[in-house]
Amino acid sequence: MTSRRTSSPTPEPRSARVIHSGGTGSIPPGPPGIPRPAWLDRVADLVPAVDAHWFSRFQPPEEGGRESAVLMLFGPPPGGADSGSEHIVLIERSHTMRTQPAQIAFPGGSRDPGDEDSVATALREAEEETGIDPSGVDVVDVLPSLYLPPANFVVAPVLGWWSHPSPLSVRDAAEVHEVLSVPISHLVDPETRFTVTHPSGFVGPAFQLDHLLLWGFTAGLVSRVLDLAGLTVEWDEARRRPLPEIYLRERR
Repeated sequence: MTSRRTSSPTPEPRSARVIHSGGTGSIPPGPPGIPRPAWLDRVADLVPAVDAHWFSRFQPPEEGGRESAVLMLFGPPPGGADSGSEHIVLIERSHTMRTQPAQIAFPGGSRDPGDEDSVATALREAEEETGIDPSGVDVVDVLPSLYLPPANFVVAPVLGWWSHPSPLSVRDAAEVHEVLSVPISHLVDPETRFTVTHPSGFVGPAFQLDHLLLWGFTAGLVSRVLDLAGLTVEWDEARRRPLPEIYLRERR
């Protein structure tokens, strides 16, 4: 994948890194013991003052809903490359899954009876899906729980900093097609961003990740965190594109 050149004095945007790690490779670890950036602490400081509806209009029901958690893991670039641009770890779901095949998502899943809390759920699921070593993750905060109506999930987003990175790879090909490490510099690039439209009437932010598309719940949460962090660069929200056919296969 190639970087795009720009005449702007701002740092050169870099393509999203998509690692085909289904048994053929892995994302190498970055340098250990990296202190988290100030913008991540800013997010944690601002979260208590933000209404949960700002993150999503879908709020958990008073009763019911399947408890789950996802890990929003930010960290240094894999292998120490691209110094100065933190990355976020995402996954591309397996293309054969019955629900949301090929969708870009955070590592995570349903809470198990043995999980002490949502943090334990997010770390366990991330380890099972990508090989993340939980001991290397500093938990920064837990964002307000949000609701995913189609799956009846009540999702707790766990915000983390990867202070001691470990290698990443696809651990279960039945659930994960690829592990992605995406530069924040790519996500804040206005040329990467647009508004996606779904035939159901859904309209929301989206990010182009090379040949992949980040949209829906995950894109909305990433967008809000970038806003809180003060990293968002003005982009054209009026630029709309229909959701590609591959992402319309909600269920099989």
